[in-house]
Amino acid sequence: MVRTTRRRLRTTVTGTVLALGVAVLMPQAASAQPPRPTLPVGAPTYTVEVNRPQGSPGYIYYSTGMSAAALVPGAEPLLSRLPVTAPANIVLDKAGRELWRYTPPPGQTVSNFRTQTYQGKRVLTWWQGSTEGGHGSGVDMIADEHGDIIETLSPGGDSSDVHEFRLTPDGRALITSYHEVTADLSAIGGPVDARMYDTVASVVDIATKQVLFRWSAAEHVPLTESVTDGRLPGSNVYDPYHMNAISLDPRGDLVISMRNTSTVYDVDIRTGEINWQLGGKNSGFELGPGAQFAFQHDAEFADDDTLRLFNNNSSGFTTLGVSSVQWIDLDLAARRATLARNQTHPAGLTAFAMGNAQGLANGNTLVGWGMAPHISEFSPSGELVYDAALPLGTYRAYLEDRAPTRN
Repeated sequence: MVRTTRRRLRTTVTGTVLALGVAVLMPQAASAQPPRPTLPVGAPTYTVEVNRPQGSPGYIYYSTGMSAAALVPGAEPLLSRLPVTAPANIVLDKAGRELWRYTPPPGQTVSNFRTQTYQGKRVLTWWQGSTEGGHGSGVDMIADEHGDIIETLSPGGDSSDVHEFRLTPDGRALITSYHEVTADLSAIGGPVDARMYDTVASVVDIATKQVLFRWSAAEHVPLTESVTDGRLPGSNVYDPYHMNAISLDPRGDLVISMRNTSTVYDVDIRTGEINWQLGGKNSGFELGPGAQFAFQHDAEFADDDTLRLFNNNSSGFTTLGVSSVQWIDLDLAARRATLARNQTHPAGLTAFAMGNAQGLANGNTLVGWGMAPHISEFSPSGELVYDAALPLGTYRAYLEDRAPTRN
């Protein structure tokens, strides 16, 4: 049952996210270690708190389940006691009524559920597999509007990672994957024979499944750009890069977001050379007031000159402020970055993982607040016109003009 009462859901404390109501607390680390993040849990059901006429018509697409805890190893036994965390792709109307659900086979989870276009037709896409060490190991799925699978995809012989599966108009797919490798991490204070995750961006021809382009973070980005070694509680594997988004810039090159360098990279899709990088330790742009960001997700161009991203502003261990959606104007010639707009949630939400923003046809913006479990819609002036609390966070959320059909 959907409730429509307005609730204050959370407050934010530096380094830790607290949820009022139900909260799953991670075991405390030793006193010499920073506190582990609290895993926030939202409303018992999908709870619509704001639904104003200025909102866009349509249907909410999101994924729920264990993939929401991918960044917090050790949370799974606690979360598995909550029946609302059963993995599923879900479509609801804006009143919160469930219209469609896909449940994966036992032992698998799903994430990044949305509609895209393939061969001129509207399709449903998502990632499916298992999560481990803050990333995913599985396959990407393309289904027709009934939910029947028509293609499965992975980059060559690799497993597809949970973070990105984006289709391009010319029949290609942008896919992330993770590889555990041995590396000398003495440059960032680690051992000379450490285990770490290299993160890879692949461009795949969907029809032939041929990998057209492969770009390794470890081959192009110095380890010293990392702002955190990326080790998660209970893990000895380092994650200095943590690629979490791939999109195309206006020229057709790759825009790659890396959470653990707090940097967005623009990569030549032919040579692999980095054209420019924004944010982090070695930004190629002079950042204007407010244009700074950290631990970001979902970087993509909103127009030819404006990059939009979800600024988490927190890793769960280090918190610099509340999370927001940022629109940053880029002057490529002068190498200046200017904050054009910054959208926060009225409750001051801080998401230590996940999150996205979607530009809508009427100029509004839909925001998935990741591990601060809300889905919101804002007008161009920043007015909150839709807001819903979720049982758990969702990696990304989307508003689409119609729901899937049933056979």
